Amino acid sequence: MSKKQIIPKKTPMPEQPAAERIKNYDEVPYGYTPEQAMAEAKRCIECGRPLCVDGCPVNINIPAFLKLAAAGDFRGAINLIKETNALPAVSGRVCPQEEQCEAKCALSKRYESVAIGRLERFVADWEASQGSPPLPELPPPTGKKIAVVGSGPAGITVAADLVKMGHHVTIFEALHEAGGVLVYGIPEFRLPKAIVRREVEYVCRLGVKLVKDFVVGAAETVDELLEGYDAVFLGTGAGLPWFLNVPGENLNGVYSANEYLTRANLMKAYRFPEYDTPIVRGKRVATIGGGNVAVDSARTALRLGAEESIIVYRRSREEMPARKEEIHHAEQEGIRFELLTSPVAFHGDSNGWVREIECIRNELGEPDASGRRRPVPIKDSNFRIPVDVVVLAIGQSPNPLIAKTTPALKTGKDGVVIVDNETMKTSKKGVFAGGDVATGGATVILAMGQGKKAAKAIDEYLKTGQW
Repeated sequence: MSKKQIIPKKTPMPEQPAAERIKNYDEVPYGYTPEQAMAEAKRCIECGRPLCVDGCPVNINIPAFLKLAAAGDFRGAINLIKETNALPAVSGRVCPQEEQCEAKCALSKRYESVAIGRLERFVADWEASQGSPPLPELPPPTGKKIAVVGSGPAGITVAADLVKMGHHVTIFEALHEAGGVLVYGIPEFRLPKAIVRREVEYVCRLGVKLVKDFVVGAAETVDELLEGYDAVFLGTGAGLPWFLNVPGENLNGVYSANEYLTRANLMKAYRFPEYDTPIVRGKRVATIGGGNVAVDSARTALRLGAEESIIVYRRSREEMPARKEEIHHAEQEGIRFELLTSPVAFHGDSNGWVREIECIRNELGEPDASGRRRPVPIKDSNFRIPVDVVVLAIGQSPNPLIAKTTPALKTGKDGVVIVDNETMKTSKKGVFAGGDVATGGATVILAMGQGKKAAKAIDEYLKTGQW
């Protein structure tokens, strides 16, 4: 370690007060000023072995970008990030840095780590404020064509990398707007949609062709795509919601988080009456689950007018998989947590609308396959919570459409496409996959990391023809 003076705590990032932000859909953190960004970047102690890079799924040269940012060279910093990351404004906002690059920061052993995510967000936003970013010089066209199915983080990343290698890339998106989970799943107050559009537009400016409203598996199968393309990448995400299979789950007012967030985000229910998207605006909304999707749903309910928003989670707060920052924001906003609690039934009124959740209390037993302690029901501890909307955020799987229409494609548990973890090759020649379709519900940055692996392997396959 250098003898550089150590500043123990991160530079605070200003944000909207909780009482104000629950009444709007604007982004919660305001971001750093240039002065704050430079001050935070200077906290990097320039250690001899920067493990932060190992903690980054897309291997950004973090120490080098921090050094440039500390000197006020924001153009140099963003150019360096973009060498390995096609979506810096996105990952700077939604990546779980506290478990990845920042967890490996040398400062974190005794102090607060460098705010790497906040700085990535800052330089990406700074670039946007300067107008359209310059495009890198591209190699001569190879003549090879790749079809990318899905425009989420994995698809955008693989497309950006492949087009920079000189290949012709077409993205096929099932919905009317590109971005995948970034537009239908993550709320505006956490990831403004203008930023997603900006990142997608940049990839299209690189030369990627985008075809929307095109459902692969229905409009064309993967086999049919392979007749016109040299390779196919599947980045279709995990859009099939899980359910509890308990009595009353089909009552009116019980949503999957997938539907609830899609209506609120992609279909813009939050901008009523400008967009009159049907959505039940409950006064007492309970969200079942403890991940980021559950916290997003509970915070969305407040912004849609809920007087009380409750998270019902079967384990304790320590076991919640949601980001600590998101849980903290939810607590600030007054969301109630019913922990060590599992729903066992939903009860409705005579018109078929949900009115109560019947729950049972849990205690923690031995660790299960996830490494977390297993919730064990406590006998005769049943109680009821009055509600008028329930959102189920307990996980999701890939949509089975592509697997059903592609006989040679092998899938595993919950319909996840089986891939080689290093090359992202599937069981079908010429077909690669990455992101949630290959992992189940995971993080944006992991999907991007798999997109990068796939791009490298696709390029190799196109050059050699070897599978």
